[in-house]
Amino acid sequence: MKKLFLSILVITVPLFGVSQSAFDKYTNSDKVGSISINKSMLGIVAQMSANDGDQESKDFIELAKSIEDINVFVSEDATASADMAMTMKRYIKKAKLEEMMKVRDGDTRVSFYIKNGKKEGFVKELLMFVTGIDKDSGDSPIETVLVTMTGNIDLNKVGALTNKMNLPKELKKAEGKK
Repeated sequence: MKKLFLSILVITVPLFGVSQSAFDKYTNSDKVGSISINKSMLGIVAQMSANDGDQESKDFIELAKSIEDINVFVSEDATASADMAMTMKRYIKKAKLEEMMKVRDGDTRVSFYIKNGKKEGFVKELLMFVTGIDKDSGDSPIETVLVTMTGNIDLNKVGALTNKMNLPKELKKAEGKK
């Protein structure tokens, strides 16, 4: 009876939406730095910005309320970066994300992928993949940055989020582009 219950549990758990993100494997990697920001943390930062009163703060607060999570993965390791690129490509295909735009600036390559939202100018998911960023200090170059955001994201307000949360500045390029 115990084995039957365990077997049923193992089979049915994935049906209830308990699943890992394709990028979860990087959260514990020694070769990849990671930051995960959930809705609760965004709410705290939004509350701290509530008294700023400028338009960027208002945009940030509105956007922060609509985001479920943000995950940022950064690597300087060429092998980890190659793995991140392959994982990202598989994820884009599986999640049916559409390419929004690509930017090339010298050796830096930035790609944006989205899953459209219910309203024009909003997306359910935004994925940014950057390669070839050089550090200002002359250290080894950052090979890869991968940023994912899910929620009801207003693309016109992404710049405010980028500034307030100190996210990669390349995210500003997605603002208002659809």
